[in-house]
Amino acid sequence: MPRMRIRKMTMTTEERDDVLRTLRSAVDQIVRTMHPSLVPEVGTNIVYAVRDARTSGDVAAVEGRVVRAGGRPTQVGQVAFGASDHVARIVLTVMKFDPDIRSAANIRYSPEIIAVIEDLFLEICSFDRGQEPPGTRTMDWGVAFCCKNGVPDVIFDKGAVGKEPMVRILGEDPLRVASTIGTISSRIAQGVPD
Repeated sequence: MPRMRIRKMTMTTEERDDVLRTLRSAVDQIVRTMHPSLVPEVGTNIVYAVRDARTSGDVAAVEGRVVRAGGRPTQVGQVAFGASDHVARIVLTVMKFDPDIRSAANIRYSPEIIAVIEDLFLEICSFDRGQEPPGTRTMDWGVAFCCKNGVPDVIFDKGAVGKEPMVRILGEDPLRVASTIGTISSRIAQGVPD
C-alpha cells in the first residue's frame, strides 16, 4: 500500500513539472508573437491547471503577468503554481464543465479584436457584469454563464465601473492558447483594425 502512495506522489510531481515546462514554452511564444495592442492595462496572464485541479494552488501562471514594456510584451515574473487568482478561477470554473479545457489567458477587449476572433470562426460567448447576481464572484458567475451549453473558445465582457473589459482565450493546453493569441496578433499586424 505505501508503495502505491509514493508512486501517485511521483506521478503528481511529474505532472506538475510537465505543466510548468509546457507553460514556460507558451509564455515564451506569447512574448515573441503577441501584438502589443492585445496586452490589457492589467497585463496578460496565461494559466495551466493540473488534471483534477481544485484550487488556484493546482494552477500554474506567470507571477506578475506579461505586461507591455518598451512597446512589446514582457514577462515580469516566473512561472509558478498559485501565481494567479483571477485567471486561475476562470480555468477552474471551465473545468467543471469540461475537464479537458485546462488553460486560459486574458487579452485586451475591443470591438475590432472581437471582429478578428469572429473571422477566425472561434466560438464566442459574452456576459454582462451588470447582470451578475449579488454575492457571486464575477469570473465564477460569468464563466459558468457562458459554459452552461458547452465551453466556448472565447469569453469576453465589456467591463463595468472600475473593471477593465476583457477577452479570455480558452484551450486544452497553453500552447494552443498561445497559438490562438499568435493568430489574432498576426491578423492585427496585417492591418486588421486594432
